[in-house]
Amino acid sequence: MQKILVTGGAGFIGSATADFLAEKGFGICIVDNLFMGKKENIPKEASFYKADIRNKASLEKIFAKEKPDFAMHFAAHMNLRQSIKNPFFNAGVNVTGTLNLLEACKKFSIKKIILASSGGAVYGEPLELPVPESHTLQPLSPYGASKIAVEKYAYSYWKNFGLDFVALRYANVFGPRQNPKSGAGIISIFSEALLHKKKPFIFGSGEQTRDFVFSRDVAEANFLALTKKTKNRIFNIGAGKEVSVNRVFGLLKNFFGSGKEAIRKPEIAGEVKRIFLDNSLAKEELGWVPKTGFEEGMKITAEWFVEKNRKK
Repeated sequence: MQKILVTGGAGFIGSATADFLAEKGFGICIVDNLFMGKKENIPKEASFYKADIRNKASLEKIFAKEKPDFAMHFAAHMNLRQSIKNPFFNAGVNVTGTLNLLEACKKFSIKKIILASSGGAVYGEPLELPVPESHTLQPLSPYGASKIAVEKYAYSYWKNFGLDFVALRYANVFGPRQNPKSGAGIISIFSEALLHKKKPFIFGSGEQTRDFVFSRDVAEANFLALTKKTKNRIFNIGAGKEVSVNRVFGLLKNFFGSGKEAIRKPEIAGEVKRIFLDNSLAKEELGWVPKTGFEEGMKITAEWFVEKNRKK
């Protein structure tokens, strides 16, 4: 059985991917500091280590014990707004933490690493839509800059040490288990607020658009990036469609039967106004296509929030 070490595997995308990998018969080792992740998200088949990727020695001890064949890297500080307020903390997790992981991968001869990047933050305000991977990288936030740094460091480790990698630039991922306290994911934030009869915030006009892709589809993209014979590649992973924040809010209001209106606040610096990704390269080289429609995925997500609240 081949073994995969998954950082951030107790979190949203990491646990969805760990579940998918378990279904495919891989051995799984989860590394997570549980800052935002939840222990109950971890597949029962997985071994688990509560550890922080900023601790290089701890990471190397786990690698030495588990002897993984591959690594998948989802551990990150992904709150764009907080990255603007505290870029040093963001860089400590995203850049230094990733370097620690790359060093461990090099030392223990990992065959391939899959890296989570951001199709919403690395491009900045798009010059063309849909946005291709070849688009100029012009991040508007330290978070976006940190994700570019992750990609460039991975490239340098491939060039200098032969460490194979694939970086996936995710659009706005949504689905069950997304933590509204993470500050990322308006569907989870709106669902949590409306479920508890509160008014969510909408920053700016609400006509800004995002490309929403369901977590199960992203997990499949991660699996394909790992198993396909593709090297030193970067792919956009998105639905290839734009949906406005106002539309998201309207659909969720209908689902929850809420009469609440959102509280409107000024737009936030560092956030793009319109974006959706060109996913044709992932379709061509990975054979990946998103299978879950936006409204279907949003219904699944909202129902999960209802069920989670019922069990409290």
